[in-house]
Amino acid sequence: MSLDLNGKKILITGGAGFIGSNLALTIQERWPLAEIVVFDRFQDGRRFGNGNLISLGHWENLLQFTGEVICGDINSADDLNRLRGYGFDYIVHQAAISDTRADDQNLVVRTNVNAFRDLLDLARVDGARMVYASSAATYGPQPAPQTIGIESPDNVYGYSKLAMDHLAASYRKQYPLQQTAGLRFFNVYGPGEYFKGKTASMVLQLGLQLLDGRTPRLFEGSDNIRRDFIHVQDVVEANLLSMASDQSGVFNVGTGLCRSFKDIVDVLQPLLGTDLPVDYFPNPYAGYQMHTEADISLSTDVLGYKPSLTLEQGISQYIPEIRALYDRFGYTA
Repeated sequence: MSLDLNGKKILITGGAGFIGSNLALTIQERWPLAEIVVFDRFQDGRRFGNGNLISLGHWENLLQFTGEVICGDINSADDLNRLRGYGFDYIVHQAAISDTRADDQNLVVRTNVNAFRDLLDLARVDGARMVYASSAATYGPQPAPQTIGIESPDNVYGYSKLAMDHLAASYRKQYPLQQTAGLRFFNVYGPGEYFKGKTASMVLQLGLQLLDGRTPRLFEGSDNIRRDFIHVQDVVEANLLSMASDQSGVFNVGTGLCRSFKDIVDVLQPLLGTDLPVDYFPNPYAGYQMHTEADISLSTDVLGYKPSLTLEQGISQYIPEIRALYDRFGYTA
């Protein structure tokens, strides 16, 4: 990777969240002279009707971060005005309503689409390269492997991310010098996700269940529910590769392989020293993605992206944090 961020000004929106904080800390470690600004709304206790938190950023994710932190909402013009004048070289846009089950269409579209336009304008004024989080939810029930250009979202979250991709393409057409790269993350897991609450990965949720001596609970037919699980370390590398590139477009970020939820249990149990039977219950959700598997050929060819961790390797690395989280917080159903 040909990338030197020392002396560069980098804005990370959603930088107190799961992926954003991992990215901020990695850049800080590798390029100590980089000027990083984290912009995040932080948690305020408000929740959707489904009980999930609206904002997922948490101060503890930034305990080791030494750069500048701005508490602000991307939906607020006054808050965004605080970002003007920095002259950012890169804007990495991770802030979003990311709950796939959120049904407040107004809030999801305003946050994910309208605010993205404002940040694209900021990137254009600063001459910054924009790298932003799209999502595998844009594909909906499309058969695997999911391929760029064949989308069919089946919830407002997936729709909003597809609308972001269309908006970025429109800006590139209108402003040919503007560089934008959208990364469609698949099922991300790993350190730093605990404060996502109920939207944290099944790796973490099942790990905490097992440590609590509880029978792991899976949907009926979970042997056939297959997902492309990717460790946050590989997601961070994809962001950095996108920052290093001068190519624009939309790129899948997964492993290119699918595994079942039952596979997660089977990997976790020997690592945690448990041997519990699985409790299967009916899947209560309509519009549930049954099989995700990223076609990463474009990401590899254009960005040089290549995932480094298998599910076994990623979970093995994650086990010490899962144990530490259980020792601190226990398990909350």
